[in-house]
Amino acid sequence: MNAGEAITLDGRLNEAVWMRAVPATNFIQRDPVNGEPATEQTEVRIVYNADKLYMGVTCFDSEPEKWMGVQLLRDGGLPADDKIQWTIDTFLDGRTGYFFEMNPLGSMADALQGADDSSNRQWDGIWNARAHRSEIGWTLEIEIPFRTLNFNPDSDTWGINFQRTVARKNEESLWMGWPRNQGLRRMSNAGLLTGIRDVTQGHGLDIKPYLLGTLESFPGRGNSRINIDRAAGVDFFYSVTPGLRANLTVNTDFAQAEVDQRQVNLTRFSLLFPEKRDFFLDGALFLDFASGGTSDRDIRREGGSDLLPFFSRRIGLDARGMPQRINFGGKLTGQLGEHDIGVLQVQTGEDDEAPGEDFTVMRIKRRMLQQSYVGALYTLRHVRAAGSDNRQTIGVDFRLATSNFRGSQNLQTSGYFLHGINPLSTGKNSAFGAELSYPNDPFEANFEYMEIQDNYDAAVGYTRRTGFRKFQPRIGFGPRPRQHPWIRRFNFVGDLDWRLDSNTSQTLTRELDVTVFQLETHPQDEFQIHVIPTYELLEQTFPIAPGVTLPAGRHYSFTRYSVQAETSRRRLFSLLPSVEWGDSYSGQRLRLNMSVDIRARAGVLLSLANEWNRVSLAEGQFYTRLYRFISETQFNPFISLVNNVQYETQSAVLGWQARLRWIIQPGNDLYFVYIHNWQDDPLSRRIYTLDRRATSKISYTHRF
Repeated sequence: MNAGEAITLDGRLNEAVWMRAVPATNFIQRDPVNGEPATEQTEVRIVYNADKLYMGVTCFDSEPEKWMGVQLLRDGGLPADDKIQWTIDTFLDGRTGYFFEMNPLGSMADALQGADDSSNRQWDGIWNARAHRSEIGWTLEIEIPFRTLNFNPDSDTWGINFQRTVARKNEESLWMGWPRNQGLRRMSNAGLLTGIRDVTQGHGLDIKPYLLGTLESFPGRGNSRINIDRAAGVDFFYSVTPGLRANLTVNTDFAQAEVDQRQVNLTRFSLLFPEKRDFFLDGALFLDFASGGTSDRDIRREGGSDLLPFFSRRIGLDARGMPQRINFGGKLTGQLGEHDIGVLQVQTGEDDEAPGEDFTVMRIKRRMLQQSYVGALYTLRHVRAAGSDNRQTIGVDFRLATSNFRGSQNLQTSGYFLHGINPLSTGKNSAFGAELSYPNDPFEANFEYMEIQDNYDAAVGYTRRTGFRKFQPRIGFGPRPRQHPWIRRFNFVGDLDWRLDSNTSQTLTRELDVTVFQLETHPQDEFQIHVIPTYELLEQTFPIAPGVTLPAGRHYSFTRYSVQAETSRRRLFSLLPSVEWGDSYSGQRLRLNMSVDIRARAGVLLSLANEWNRVSLAEGQFYTRLYRFISETQFNPFISLVNNVQYETQSAVLGWQARLRWIIQPGNDLYFVYIHNWQDDPLSRRIYTLDRRATSKISYTHRF
């Protein structure tokens, strides 16, 4: 931009500088007709001054009145909407970057993009944008401060890519990387943005103080007095270098965090609930590890991943998920030369039920070749109490990957070794594994080996079970009929999870999940059928429900069947029904699920979910139920109200959270949050209040 030029952020692209900018255009379809030119033209222009990067996007539409969009919520996700998405690789390393997306209503979402398609959607960058709809289609005007991004100051070239979705046509098109083995998030296939020179991050210092007021009482827990609390805290963010960012938080509070989604647990092992606290989510990709288990099959499995050597929910939350006071925390994340660095230090305060603790996590990865790395991890958990031992974990890992195997195919392998320092010196306190993956279209294949020894204990991590050796091959075939009017893809998959005792090699679990039929349509409807033969050996007694216990030493062979469907989220009503039935342990289990999403109008979304289980075993019969209702009222892209009501019979607790967020301007937020929990007591046949809490919080960001 010339000196003195300015852009008024209104989405209209009527400044002279936009006329001079050369657009990125000629998008190519990824779906439905792979390799053909997009049916609707898209133009993306980029200009900048010393402080900010500007994007002007023109989405031409031959039928502009037929645009589709319902989402206004910040980071709400846009599965049903027309949208433009883009990724920026500011280090030009082909691995990491920033992800952004918007729709014609001006809804804004962003994420940190990691290697192997991993992402951190909870990252909230400070940027601004406006949308405008007209007779030619819709346009976006986007402003991204350079202070929001980490980048290499010695390079004037960034990787960049764009993708547009025309929802009514079920069409996705990209500027670069349109083959199905590539895509928007594969940064190694991005295009180039050149000429980024003489830009600044200012002093690189952000200060974000907050004020908090809380009213709470616990009548169902023996304290009906209303407690009034006031608190203040501050976050400091400093760019040590343009690629390395430090964060110090003092008197941290997470009152604005969303509540966990309830789950029904009919397994022998604990469930994995995701992290939702901003401090721990920001920069989390720099602390990940090769054993992370974020693949689709890990997400589908009840309970989730088997092994996470670092899991931030071990910090500042007790065994019941209740928050503990965090005195201070510090982080250093980013890139330094050829290294990715992540350092975390947190101190929790003492309370009546738990002593204070100090947590340390250090992670380093050395990037090599185009998409590969070797790395190391160290974690420490120190309890500030007499006689307590430090608990430490050390680990090393690697990843070798290429997107040029046999020309344009993807191939990757990874491996890791973890060792927990055991104060009792009992031995058998390691975990290790490797994985070979061929993730391509239409063929995919994967083989994973994992062993977790009996006494392995990641003090700041999550381990679902110990004392096993796992072999897990998976193979899939997803043919696509050519130019079929409504079928996009079939899918057939075999996934074996075989676990043996790590000492005796006796089979503990053998589960074969066979997707005998899966159909995906162009409008994004889906139907699938699974057959799941299973073998289980119970090493210990299994109290599956109150009064129902399966004895240790028994082994069971049974087969379950599952049918699941999903209608397109682009409709006014979308449904996700599923039914699973068959033998289970010493009897039978029937599970019925139904989720209904209602998009009443733009900015008003309703979601209802129900899970019902009937379990009939030789040891007894029981039922479980889970109900969830979520309403989202989005007044504009900056003000939203979300109500979340949940009830499940395992805890018999009815919970409600109301969460109002007002983004006064990007970086400055006002929250009002109310939480109320009721206990359903079948003995007294009444429902009474367990606890309730009302919180208001305001935060402000000042950038130097």
